[in-house]
Order: sequence, then C-alpha cells, then structure tokens
Amino acid sequence: MLKDRTRTLAYMRAIMENPHLFAGKTVLDVGCGTGVLSMFACKAGAKKVYAVECSKIVDQAREIVKRNHYDDVIEIIEGKMEEVTLPGPVDIIISEWMGYFLFYESMLDSVLYARDKWLAPGGLIFPDKATLYVCAIEDAVYKKDKIDFWENVYGFDMSCIKNLALTEPLVDEVDAEQVMSDIVPVLQVDVATVTKEQLCFAAPFTLTAARTDFVHAIVSFFDVSFTHCHKPVVLSTGPYTHATHWKQTVLYLDRALAMEVGETMSGTLACRPNAKNPRDLDVAASYNFRGRNGTFSNLLRYRLR
Repeated sequence: MLKDRTRTLAYMRAIMENPHLFAGKTVLDVGCGTGVLSMFACKAGAKKVYAVECSKIVDQAREIVKRNHYDDVIEIIEGKMEEVTLPGPVDIIISEWMGYFLFYESMLDSVLYARDKWLAPGGLIFPDKATLYVCAIEDAVYKKDKIDFWENVYGFDMSCIKNLALTEPLVDEVDAEQVMSDIVPVLQVDVATVTKEQLCFAAPFTLTAARTDFVHAIVSFFDVSFTHCHKPVVLSTGPYTHATHWKQTVLYLDRALAMEVGETMSGTLACRPNAKNPRDLDVAASYNFRGRNGTFSNLLRYRLR
C-alpha cells in the first residue's frame, strides 16, 4: 500500500496541507497499518493520535512511530475498532478504508462504528465522500484469451469453467483506450451520515456509446474526496488517472454488444454482502440494449471473493 504513491500522496496532501484543521486536535486512525497516516497527522499538529490496528503489524507500527519520535503523541492500540476503548471522543477520524469495488473487504463498517461511538459533535472524517462509477469497455483480446479459452481446451469442451469465470469479477488495470462509453456515477456515499444498511444498494445507470464498437464488459471504479480541506483533495481509481492498487473491477457480459455511437444501454448495478460469508460481495448487473444491431437484455450475477 505504501508503494501506491497516488493513494499515499493524496492522504498526505489532505492532512499535511491543512494544519488549521489538525492543530491541537485528537485524531483516531482506523486500521492504521504502519502508522503513516498517524504520522502525517502529527506533522499537521495533532496533539494526540489513537492508532487502532487489529493485525500483527502493530509491532512494526510501534517501532516505526518510536524511530520517528512520535511515540509521545501516537498511541498504538491493538484490537478491533469495535472492541477497543478510547479515553474519550476524538475530533477527526482518518482511515484508508476502501476496498476493491469500493466495498470488498473494506473497513467502512469499522469507520461507521467509530463515527457513531467516538466522533465528537462537529467532528471531521478523512475522506468523507465516495462515489462509485461505471462505464463500458471493449475487451475482445483479454476476454478471448482468459474466458473464451475454455470453450475448446486442446479439443475438449470445458465451457462449464467459462461460465464460472464469468461470475467472478476481474480486478485489473483497464486501459483508457478501451473505454467506449461515457462514465456515470451510480452511488454516492457521505461517510458522515451513511448507515450500514444503506451500503446494500441497487442503482440504475444509462451508458451512452462514445464511439461505434463492441461492449464486452461493464467496469466499475471509485473516487474518494476530502471535502473539508481548504483545497479539496480527490483520490481517483479510474482508468484515466494514475494506477492505484485498487485498479478497476471488470464485470464481463454474457455476450458482446455491437453498439453504434450515441446508442444507449441501461441497467442496474446492485451489491450486498454474501449471506453465508459477509466478507464476500454478491454483485448483480442487469442490462437492456435496443440498437441497430439487435435487442438484448439479461441479469448477471457475480461474486467478489
């Protein structure tokens, strides 16, 4: 994660370029990892930082904090956010909570718990806004190589594996040149007010072809925003920006759609935790297309695991 410069520099700018927000404040870092965000907060003038982490990297975090002479300000707390106790309320919550597809294996539930339990009235959350987007891409070469491959494997029909592969979203970097539609938002999250229940969603979308091409997949990515900053900072994971470790999430369609420029495809993107394993996400995408080259519709189900 630290090698993801796009991610780390966005947090550094949001925190260190806004000392007027952090000076003299008590900060909670949810899922602190190595403690880099906590140390940014110290440099911005925080008087106290509680850095909570449930994994064993806390041992390294304590050493890192000590080596950088912040152990008098940063208190590393080992444990789950939902199980630890703080001395009192905090003024600011910072967290790098996002997962693939924004929500896969994310820590947003823990951030919401910390918000409701420990954030003082009028307190701030960094980042405080998130937007999930979708677009359509042409991806014939990869789809043929990785998915259609199963139709004929050394002369044998293994298409049952192809059907399985289609249900598993691909997390990968999408070349901007593959994008053949507009990009539309499907979900906006206000971390200051959203509830856990609202993170299960079904959102409609309409995509318009920007050129005449084939559509092989719907792609999703997200932005998060630090809107409390004097100059708002946006961290984007889209195909038109520098690559991040989140990449993009590709949902392959069951067929290639031949779209003409200006034609539209409508649908719905839905997401909820899997009933048997809440760490997994059940994702559904419906599409409806009526164009010069045919009329097609379907409801496709995927599982992020």
